[in-house]
Amino acid sequence: MNSSTYNRLALIACILTLIVVVLGAWVRLTDAGLGCPDWPGCYGHLTWPSTDETIAVADQVRIDRAVDVGSAIREMVHRYAAGLLGLLVLALAVLAWRRRHDPGQPVRLPLLLLALIIFQSALGAWTVTMLLKPAIVLAHLTGGLLTFSLLVLLYLRTRPDKPRPNLPQRKLTFALSAATVVLIAQILLGGWVSTNYAALACPDFPTCTGQWWPDSDFREGFTLWRGVGVDYEGGILDQEGRVAIHMAHRIGAVAVIGVFAWLLVKLFSTPGMIAPGLVLTALLATQIILGILNVVLGLPLYVAVAHNGVAALLLACMVYLLHRTRAPGASPSP
Repeated sequence: MNSSTYNRLALIACILTLIVVVLGAWVRLTDAGLGCPDWPGCYGHLTWPSTDETIAVADQVRIDRAVDVGSAIREMVHRYAAGLLGLLVLALAVLAWRRRHDPGQPVRLPLLLLALIIFQSALGAWTVTMLLKPAIVLAHLTGGLLTFSLLVLLYLRTRPDKPRPNLPQRKLTFALSAATVVLIAQILLGGWVSTNYAALACPDFPTCTGQWWPDSDFREGFTLWRGVGVDYEGGILDQEGRVAIHMAHRIGAVAVIGVFAWLLVKLFSTPGMIAPGLVLTALLATQIILGILNVVLGLPLYVAVAHNGVAALLLACMVYLLHRTRAPGASPSP
């Protein structure tokens, strides 16, 4: 296999990972996370129950929860896509090891991705067995986005056209790093909103329940770990805890807008960075609009799923910009 084929395989993995992330959001937002109460199969089989006989048998697995075939299908589609991604990452790792003596071939990065995928599999299992515990679900979401970001980096590092940034472009590294940190923090807050079912805690915008600062319980809202055995589907927090989480995400959005405005001014004043600056502007504007629509429209599924997808694309854009502006020889060894 030559370098260009490996690079195309990495690109396919990037696209598949984005699909898996979006499917994960679809599963979570349609309350299908416990559509299959076991892992990796579904009610002891490799597919969902589809006949009257298999549904009747599945109904005996959890007598407190009736079988929902639609939820089971969504959950298994996500698992199939994730399994295919795991095989693709395994192939990338094996091929990287076989090509380890070729110049320009990253080796440690594909091996790190393989380890991350294995850990993601464990998190997927714990998500089900721990009944959607928010900390585990958030870790699973974070792992998916980290996998996507590292695969984007792998794709960029294996491209034949290496970036040759000029001095003004290299000076953007600090601003890009700061914006990336703020973006990651906001994505984590968004994941915490989703896993605690707090998206509709504030049904209006820009106020929340008609107030600029409603009653909030941040201590309750940001308790990261609770007892084992609690079913978290639908959330267990009271209104004040959910409002605290929702308001924290809104405050984070203001911080993101401020930091990214500063970054965009720098991008548009740097030679050769206007085009990526326009892409970043479009993604950021789209994300802000989707966030507002989630509130005022009552969390429609297609908007909420798109909100997750655009967050992943924003992260990928930041990975590209950091790679694009890194000084020659400054990137970590492969």
